[in-house]
Amino acid sequence: MSGHGPQTPLDRLLGEASARTLERELGLRTAEDLLEHIPRRWVEHGQLSSLAELREDEHVTFVARVVSSSKRRMQRRRGFLVEVLVEDDDGVRLQMAFFQGHGAFRDLNSGVRAMFHGKVGSYGGRLTLNNPDYSVLREDAEEPPGLPAHGPSGAPLPGEGRTTPVPLYPATAKVSSWEIYRCVRLVLEMVDLDTWPDPVPVEVADSEDLCGLATAYLLIHRPARMEDPAEGLRRLRFQEAFLLQALLARRRAVAGLGVGHPRPRREDGLLGVFEAALPFTLTAGQRGCGELIAADLAGAEPMNRLLQGEVGSGKTLVALRAMLQVVDAGGQAALVAPTEVLAAQHERSLRGMLGALAGTDLLSAWDSPDDAPAVKVTLLTGSMSTGERRQALLDIASGAAGIVVGTHALLGEKVQFADLGIVVVDEQHRFGVEQRDALRHRYAVTPHMLVMSATPIPRSVAMTVFGDLELTILDGLPAGRQPIRTHVARMVQGPRVIGRVWERIAEEAAAGHQAYVVCPKISESDQRENPETGVQIEQDASVELLAERLAEHPLIGRLRLASLHGRMDATQKEAVMTAFERGEIDVLLSTTVIEVGVDVPNATVMAVLDADAFGISTLHQLRGRIGRGSAQGLCLLVTRLPDEHPSLERLEEVAAHSDGMELARLDLQRRREGDVLGASQAGRSTTLKLLRIVRDEQVITGAADHVQAMTAADPQWEGHAVLREAIDAWIARSDGADAYLERG
Repeated sequence: MSGHGPQTPLDRLLGEASARTLERELGLRTAEDLLEHIPRRWVEHGQLSSLAELREDEHVTFVARVVSSSKRRMQRRRGFLVEVLVEDDDGVRLQMAFFQGHGAFRDLNSGVRAMFHGKVGSYGGRLTLNNPDYSVLREDAEEPPGLPAHGPSGAPLPGEGRTTPVPLYPATAKVSSWEIYRCVRLVLEMVDLDTWPDPVPVEVADSEDLCGLATAYLLIHRPARMEDPAEGLRRLRFQEAFLLQALLARRRAVAGLGVGHPRPRREDGLLGVFEAALPFTLTAGQRGCGELIAADLAGAEPMNRLLQGEVGSGKTLVALRAMLQVVDAGGQAALVAPTEVLAAQHERSLRGMLGALAGTDLLSAWDSPDDAPAVKVTLLTGSMSTGERRQALLDIASGAAGIVVGTHALLGEKVQFADLGIVVVDEQHRFGVEQRDALRHRYAVTPHMLVMSATPIPRSVAMTVFGDLELTILDGLPAGRQPIRTHVARMVQGPRVIGRVWERIAEEAAAGHQAYVVCPKISESDQRENPETGVQIEQDASVELLAERLAEHPLIGRLRLASLHGRMDATQKEAVMTAFERGEIDVLLSTTVIEVGVDVPNATVMAVLDADAFGISTLHQLRGRIGRGSAQGLCLLVTRLPDEHPSLERLEEVAAHSDGMELARLDLQRRREGDVLGASQAGRSTTLKLLRIVRDEQVITGAADHVQAMTAADPQWEGHAVLREAIDAWIARSDGADAYLERG
């Protein structure tokens, strides 16, 4: 064994050709990178199935050669099907199907030999496999699966042979699982794992009954029994949680160095007058959340809190009370919304709630005394005229504007606050970390941060579980609010289904209520990606086309219709929304511009067309636009998908669950966590290799307890140099993580 360590370049171990291929195809550069390329699953050498012995519902693994492959469009669903016919060494043939099989059509050409793994099903009376895992086997590979494993000297590697499990690695068309297996074996033969540093302290590993790092690698890549990989994975999974908790502890320590400004409550200020004049009683949830936030604002450490509450639970009211507390203490408040429609809605809503306290009583629900204090509410958006924008910027810079509402325009360098005390971010999933922190870290005194969301997307749940944000749950709905009924309307069951959708809308309009019809696109020429697969899908449910058709509909055509979408200018959108709020429009045809913030209590029914084009979070947000008054809301998720389509499960979950956090957890299981270290929010981009937030929550919290105890005993980790070095290495490897730490 040589002195090769974790960061030894692969070209020194495998040669330039193999190392270059692994880096180009899989991004693997070092010995540690390769050993952390974890197999998808393990199969036993002696248990490769024969095609003649396949049984329905069994999970099988076999090696076969491709006879032919073909691609055709499906008739009853969108997309295409790849059919692959294979033959084993005994001449037995099997046809398999790959739905949306881009990779299979590329990799499984006639003559290719591959290992397949999947569950046996049947179609048309014949056995088949649908979407099996596969690994292409190169003809010039060192040896085919099923033979004893040998090192460069020709001698069998210790513990490996015909009966030991074979790992199947994530591979590409140009580097097969078997080639990766060969490279891993060579590296394991050349390095001394016992000399590699172990970032998990021995006492922590012992308390969790974990094996050492070297043992974990061997159990995963050279298992002697099928039970071995699970033990190795348990160790690496805990290590990942432990390192991530240590990194977050370091991040919180860095963030804690920010200089805050206490904003204690004043009983004789705006907040007191506002609360005394409220025409309703705060819910228990609103009072409880308000007390927590008020205590944070009174402290010197900058608040960083996530307020999660169902749509209609009163998050804006909680945020307004926090903003008034800051204004009373001499500071300014910024409320950042993702769209101009929502920003304008927030400005009107705040003015309506403040009444005379905002300098106007046009929308006031009460009379305030003439000598009552006032706060100037200022709107700043990108579409404002030059004169309006200049005046808004002047009011913000001078401090005349106490509450500033805007879109991302607030994040621009030209916007300078006199004394920014709190930043409220509405619908946080529409903003990246960098955008949210732009306001906070521009000033010497770090403002408090309140992030609001009705449905945390996976990344939000992940960061909450990891303890990066203080989570506050706003429970309950205001008195008189009823739960929204949600149904999946499946058009494959016949034309009567969509007919009933229009009937329900007409019935609600006849009862004096209003309706939304939501489309996934604006015009027929637009295309949209499936939120799960990223594949372009064909649709005719557009705002423009539906506006034409519904105008001629025998029931809907007699109602007052209007359209709203993102290509309209701000003045047009404002006019439509104002008319809808006033009840001058019966049915509003819209895209997702009404997804968040729009508050029309008289709207009781919503039809989401081609609902399968939207993700769980968006669907939950959309239905939150209805049922905001005393009448019960009805949400109809209209889909043309066939019975067996997997996206139906997503729609049924939305229909079955009204709890936003539960939906977020279900979404998290499906889409993964996103990048919890950096600014990325896409589920496909993740620095987590083995951890899954929902599945491994106990592992994560357990690791957090160990980090907390270790830090309490050794605040600077002076006795844990290996851990400090591992954190530095992780930051260096994780795109954006170091910059994120600098931002706090």
